[in-house]
Amino acid sequence: MAAHLVVAGRLIDEDPELAYAHADAARRRAARLPIVREAAAETAYAAGHFDVALSEFRALRRMTGTHDYLPVMADCERALGRPDAALKLAKDSRQFGLDPAQQIEMVMVEAGARSDLGQQAEALRVLKSAIERYSDRNPGLRSSRARLRYAFADQLLEQGRESEARSWFSAAAQLDPEGETDAQSRLDALDGLQIDFDESEDELAEPTESSETDAMDQPS
Repeated sequence: MAAHLVVAGRLIDEDPELAYAHADAARRRAARLPIVREAAAETAYAAGHFDVALSEFRALRRMTGTHDYLPVMADCERALGRPDAALKLAKDSRQFGLDPAQQIEMVMVEAGARSDLGQQAEALRVLKSAIERYSDRNPGLRSSRARLRYAFADQLLEQGRESEARSWFSAAAQLDPEGETDAQSRLDALDGLQIDFDESEDELAEPTESSETDAMDQPS
């Protein structure tokens, strides 16, 4: 069982489907252990098996008594085409005192569900309100704040508000020097700086004698 969990943890980013297979094998052997159910839930989510992930997260919530899984449960509902169910979980979560990072995750899911329902103005309002609420006074929320601004920029861009979107992608990129989001790439694309590389070219080709001579003739 432990070996399956180790392999699942190693594979979740590069091969989530195989990671889920290992986590599921562990679950069949030790379904009463929260750590096993969490591995099954996270790998199922990563592999796009949102119905399985939702079931596992529900089980985890019952087993542990924690409400931290509510944002990802709401995201599963949204992925399954049930934005109303996602919004219900978002509403219910307000009574449980989620920590700020989890609250931000839920706000982003809520905004996405509003957008799914055609309520784009409300999606923007929810995101903007959260941006104003979670200031830069908490350095531990830097990554969450970057993702919040990214989500706001994405909503603006979907509504054709390109100039505003550019400003918010820039704000997200400034908070995300490690590149956890692709905010800088989105910003570059809006600025027309996206470069397509031809992978068929041999980048390691030796320069010819004539090209070396030409290079030496160029002004410095």
